[in-house]
Amino acid sequence: MSNPAKDAARTGSTRVRASDRADGDHLRTWLEDRRGVEGFVEPRTAVSEVTLLLVAHDGEWTRRRVPSVKWAHDFCNRQQIPSYDAAVVGVPQRMRDYNSRVRKAQKEQRPPGL
Repeated sequence: MSNPAKDAARTGSTRVRASDRADGDHLRTWLEDRRGVEGFVEPRTAVSEVTLLLVAHDGEWTRRRVPSVKWAHDFCNRQQIPSYDAAVVGVPQRMRDYNSRVRKAQKEQRPPGL
C-alpha cells in the first residue's frame, strides 16, 4: 500500500487540504451580509483543490475549498446566485478594482518609512 506523504515527496507533488464543513459554513455566512454575489468555480491545480470564489457587487470577495465543481455549482444554485467556470470567464474586474482600493488604503495607513 502506498504512503501518500512519501509519494508526494518522491514525485515533488504536494498534498493539499481538502474542503471541510467549515468552508461551506463560511461561504453561507459570507453570503448573508452581501448583495449582488456571483460564484466563480476555480478548477483544481497543483497547489489547490477546487475552490469557489464568491464576489459581491462591490468587488469584496472570499474563496474557499469545496468538494467538487458540481458541489460548487449546486451550492450557487441553492443560494440562487449565478455561477461561472473561472477558467473560462476569469474573475470580474470589480474584484481587481476592490483589491486595488484595499492595497491603496493600506499604503495610506502605514507610518512613513515602513
